[in-house]
Amino acid sequence: MSSELQAMETPKPSYDQEWVIQISRALEEDLEDNDEEGLPVSIFTVPKTLISLKPDAYIPQLIALGPYHHQRLELFEMEHYKLTSAKRVQKNIQPIKFCHLVNHIAESDSTLRAFYHRFLEFDRETLAWIFAIDASFLLEYLQTYSAKMEGSFMRISSKMAHVIDYTRRKTTHHAILRDIIMLENQIPLFLLREVHSFYQLHEDHDEVLATILMGFCNDLSPIKYINYQHFREECFERAHLLELLYYMVAPKLQLVPDYEQDEPKDVEEICWFRKALKSFLASMFYINMALLCLLSKIYKSKAVTLLVTLPFKIISYLFRHRNKGDINNLISLAGSVAEEVESASHGMKDERPLAEEIAIPSVTQLHKIGVKFRPSKGGLGSINFDKSCGTFYLPVIHLDDNSEVVMRNLVAYEACIAPEVMVFTRYTELMNGIIDTEEDVRILREAGIILNRLKSDKEVATLWNGMTKSVRVTKVPVLDKAIEGANTYYSNSWKAKMNVIMSKYIFGSWPCLTFLAANLLILMSTLETACSMYNCPKIFKAI
Repeated sequence: MSSELQAMETPKPSYDQEWVIQISRALEEDLEDNDEEGLPVSIFTVPKTLISLKPDAYIPQLIALGPYHHQRLELFEMEHYKLTSAKRVQKNIQPIKFCHLVNHIAESDSTLRAFYHRFLEFDRETLAWIFAIDASFLLEYLQTYSAKMEGSFMRISSKMAHVIDYTRRKTTHHAILRDIIMLENQIPLFLLREVHSFYQLHEDHDEVLATILMGFCNDLSPIKYINYQHFREECFERAHLLELLYYMVAPKLQLVPDYEQDEPKDVEEICWFRKALKSFLASMFYINMALLCLLSKIYKSKAVTLLVTLPFKIISYLFRHRNKGDINNLISLAGSVAEEVESASHGMKDERPLAEEIAIPSVTQLHKIGVKFRPSKGGLGSINFDKSCGTFYLPVIHLDDNSEVVMRNLVAYEACIAPEVMVFTRYTELMNGIIDTEEDVRILREAGIILNRLKSDKEVATLWNGMTKSVRVTKVPVLDKAIEGANTYYSNSWKAKMNVIMSKYIFGSWPCLTFLAANLLILMSTLETACSMYNCPKIFKAI
């Protein structure tokens, strides 16, 4: 009994004491090994400005990898599958025990912690076990991207078939795939490499892992423009899987347009002649049609019709009818017209792009003035607008159920590392700017720029329109040049100029018409009051 009381009286180490122990241990280890000083932080917490828009795209929904989400209770169900993977690793590394792998990982504790932006509260041993088990599961999952499945050293067991699928068709498999690529769910790539070499005893274990990583990135990348030789040389220099995918999608400013190879030099002269002829014919057409279009719109306007006919209707109703309800009908008619005109005026304002979108016409608007959309042979650096032919070159993008999570986390990672040129973020802003409706998506899909594996074009439009925020203003010379070229081409077209004229002189007159309708409404209300007091029909009859 006394021993039990003594145990109860012995205070447990507080959080502050544990923190002091970890800090002092980290400082002692730092004096012995300073290798991690050259390692930049690469695993960040997603900025709140991004995560507030769609938390499910940044917070793991099924499985936790690494320390950030390890203690979330709703993800504990997957710990059973992680343990199954660890057992299979143990079987493959015999006679070495799994704890030896854990001890090997623990020796790199300070290096592993250096990758993470957030302070890790776990002690050295706990963190080593987390990494060992999570790396085992991740490597088994990545086996589905092995080029030689039949020769794979780890076959998928029946227990794991529910979550890991070689055909990559099961819903759970894709849910895990989305969690794996999330920024806060990353684990260092050098750790995967070491764990892989532990049970891959062949001399070419790096070559095998590089092939697996290439298959993974190729499957997940929305823009499939890969320099395979360059990938194999640099894949192990990246910090984690998301960074590896990022530099495959947005390489360090290899921004040399490849579109020039597709068009011969003679095409430029032909396009110039066609453009001049087209501009001349368009100008003649619009000069003749502008006045007719203007008069037609004025004639068809309900407000103008009301202004012309209303005085005669008032006189007719006053002399021929004695029912005061008829005047009320006139007042209701004027009120409805005023409301219609007011809504039309507001409608013109609502068509303006959101403040968060870049100023550029939509695909449909550009297509109407003759702009052609062509897939470019290259990545983001091949984006260009050719003014001579009115052709917009955009890279081919593959969109499926995983694409939104992938692109959002690529944007989040780019925002955290803050490169000089935020290429991918600017690309998403460009696509968000030119895609407003499903019609825009249809045009790009038929041009071969968007390969849509979602249910409909409307879902693609919703995807792009949902990606409206970035952490900071982004400027990319090559993409900005294409945006400026499209804007200039559009503003110089006769159709755009006529739209400006119509907006200015036709739709811009709606406030004036609204004012007149409102004054007429007041006049009729006054007239109704006067007639109710002095019995207007009898007065007119007496006259």
